[in-house]
Amino acid sequence: MDQTEEIRRALVQTINVDPGSRVALEAEHGQVWDTDQLCQDFDIKGFMAPFVVVKRKSDGRLGSLTFQHSPRYYFSFQID
Repeated sequence: MDQTEEIRRALVQTINVDPGSRVALEAEHGQVWDTDQLCQDFDIKGFMAPFVVVKRKSDGRLGSLTFQHSPRYYFSFQID
């Protein structure tokens, strides 16, 4: 049983009710990636919406990003 499922579902709804533009997300969270940019900078390890676990190619650090569905943008990189 996934103990984070209810929390993650609520976050998905909150994020996707009013998805941000790239400019708005950058103003709030800093760097933002689209899918192509994500694949250039990170190796994707797994998804559990609204999060994706990644390994940063530049230094091998593991971390996570938050994402919204449409338009699909990834933001708030956090090193684990």
